[in-house]
Amino acid sequence: QSQLVESGGGLVQPGESLTLSCGTSGFTLDFYDVAWFRQVPGKEREGVSCISHAHNVEYLDSVKGRFTISRDSAKNSVNLHMSSLQVEDAGTYYCAVHFGPWSTSYCSLIPAEMREWGEGTLVTISS
Repeated sequence: QSQLVESGGGLVQPGESLTLSCGTSGFTLDFYDVAWFRQVPGKEREGVSCISHAHNVEYLDSVKGRFTISRDSAKNSVNLHMSSLQVEDAGTYYCAVHFGPWSTSYCSLIPAEMREWGEGTLVTISS
């Protein structure tokens, strides 16, 4: 059973916003790289955004300027705020953790490098 729990998914209309949250009680997320991925049936899981242990962030090109990843240390969570949502943003969103060691202060959006995954939260976008 995963130690990561995602929440915040739901049904929204195009152009609306949604904030996803990834939390755990098993370890302190601030110490590690945390990433958000999404997947739709029939397609590979793709990296959407990540935040590194050194506070660097990365975004998929198609979400730059619309999505923001952030840490909430008090809640031991990592949030993904998504605005101006498009139909293409729909899918199951997963959070994942890279525990290290790291060769860089930047985070990765490569699924194979993650070691812990959540169960996912579904984002549906429809008018």
